[in-house]
Amino acid sequence: MNIFFSIYLCSERRGRPGVSNGFQCCSLCGLFVLVLLSVSSDGSRHDGELSHGDILQRQEADRVVELPGQPAVDFKQYAGYVTVNESHGRALFYWFFEATSKPEKKPLLLWLNGGPGCSSVGIGEAEEVGPFFPQKDEQTLKLNPHRWNKAANLLFIESPVGVGFSYTNTSSDLYQLGDEITANDSYTFLVNWFKRFPQFKSHDFYIAGESYAGHYVPQLAEVIFDNNKHVPESNYINLKGCMVGNALMDDETDQTGMVDYAWDHAVISDRFPKSFYGKYFTSNQTDPKCNFSRPNPTRDCKKALNAYFDVYYIIDMYNLYIPTCVSNSSISSNRQHPVIQGVAPQIFSKFDGWHKRLEGYDPCAPNYTKVYLNRPDVQKALHANVTNISYPWTQCSGDTDGRIPVTSTRLTLNKLGLKINKEWTPWYTHHKQVGGWTIEYEGLTFVSIRGAGHQVPSFKPRQALTNS
Repeated sequence: MNIFFSIYLCSERRGRPGVSNGFQCCSLCGLFVLVLLSVSSDGSRHDGELSHGDILQRQEADRVVELPGQPAVDFKQYAGYVTVNESHGRALFYWFFEATSKPEKKPLLLWLNGGPGCSSVGIGEAEEVGPFFPQKDEQTLKLNPHRWNKAANLLFIESPVGVGFSYTNTSSDLYQLGDEITANDSYTFLVNWFKRFPQFKSHDFYIAGESYAGHYVPQLAEVIFDNNKHVPESNYINLKGCMVGNALMDDETDQTGMVDYAWDHAVISDRFPKSFYGKYFTSNQTDPKCNFSRPNPTRDCKKALNAYFDVYYIIDMYNLYIPTCVSNSSISSNRQHPVIQGVAPQIFSKFDGWHKRLEGYDPCAPNYTKVYLNRPDVQKALHANVTNISYPWTQCSGDTDGRIPVTSTRLTLNKLGLKINKEWTPWYTHHKQVGGWTIEYEGLTFVSIRGAGHQVPSFKPRQALTNS
């Protein structure tokens, strides 16, 4: 059976001479934005223009010469912190890789993982699209043959604060997190990062991600789009498009699609979406037992959903057909993570099964990453943990991890009612095998990748790079 990946790809729509001023998915992005606002001014937005010498000095301070156990590479890499709020002492950690060839001519791609509260460094870089994957010996790194910096300059940030190495000196910040602050801080990060790396400012800029990045990506794109209308040229961001895989977008369709998908793949019984479906899993009845638009489930709904989630304690929700990890990690964390407010699906987040963390094609890969990034010599090489954070680095620091099957995405697209420009057609790999299917809507392209799980670059890396 096949598990699929969904991509939303937007292209330039209009612009003033020499720069892009919009992209075709703006209306789509606007649909998902919970709150729109201009980024508030703070000290970090008003850095004076740096001299060429100062710029080179700051870049060199962030240069990662070589990581412990790293294979030799020709491309440059940088890591460190960018302040997003000086008065609160709030800073986001980034890891940046120049393209493997001709970086001065390649676009710049920002990768965001979801969660909310999952690390783009620990998942996106270390398990999916980045150059370096920590290995089982917890000492060495493998060079990813399908790394995305073959196609673009690749930037990862750990967002929001409290995720990974990103930090704040104002503890109350951690209990006020949400989509609005996340988009706001990410925009401020980009403005200040381009001041540190102005050589990439004129490059075509794209935002990509997965899962809860179905909120993060379009909301950040919208903030950029709105601010580009009035900011000075020095702060203009040359946004060209966005791409999201297995995107969490709409509570009703996402959750309905998860139940349908589980039944279609024979991991739950007929009584759920068939004979049982009308009683428990419908939002169209006058008084449904399990209404996905309501925040709290009824007793009957809890009983049904607990039976649904039970199956994901014995198999991996992110890919139904891979083995689960049976080894013990050599590092653990007792950290109590704050709940990120206003972001979890209305009903499913009430159940422990929803909080199951994602795992890649090697089900123990998260353990290798956690051990490697908690090594003091690795943190020193990455210029990370400069404030001596009181808890270990972890992959996810939020209240929920999304896992969105193709059924959920297709239900959401149908709900949008977009005009179809090109119908459902197969695309092929270099071996002339069907790689998946695609359909082109007005302003949006949906692509499925045959045989992939939730983290497509982990399960189907060659096909993911082909479609990036």
